[in-house]
Amino acid sequence: MAGMAARARELFQFGGLAAVRNFHPLVVHYPVALLTLSALLYVVAWGSRRDAWAWTAFWMLVLGTLGAALAVWTGLRAGAGVMVAQSVRDHILVHHKQLMIVVFAMSVALSGWAIAARPVPRRGRAAFIALMVVMALLLATGADYGAWMVYGYNAGGSLPQPIEFSQ
Repeated sequence: MAGMAARARELFQFGGLAAVRNFHPLVVHYPVALLTLSALLYVVAWGSRRDAWAWTAFWMLVLGTLGAALAVWTGLRAGAGVMVAQSVRDHILVHHKQLMIVVFAMSVALSGWAIAARPVPRRGRAAFIALMVVMALLLATGADYGAWMVYGYNAGGSLPQPIEFSQ
């Protein structure tokens, strides 16, 4: 029994959390997944004409928007502390930030529209679905910039800094 307790403590120590310089990497994945899936499920709901899919998409959109608020907030707070070269900030971080703020604004607007006409607007449905797809594509592009910083330029990592931008 003592061995199991020790193993449980070891499992839940969150050793990776000790290396995290800010909370942004811990929260970004949820809104990325939720907002992307909400767009996909709204398309499926539209094609299948099934309300259950639309309700699932609705809740994913609302929860994804709440998560996006937290992701944007933590990202803006973390920006100054990200250890990347100025050239990386100029070529990658600025685009990542702009795209994700646009995605957040779109998710707020689309959530408001969906809340007003739960679970999906009857009038302007095609425009709503198209904007959801555009939001998901912008989200994928912004997330790609974030991944490029992390994996291409060690943003938030422990390698010697700065690593200069290169094509």
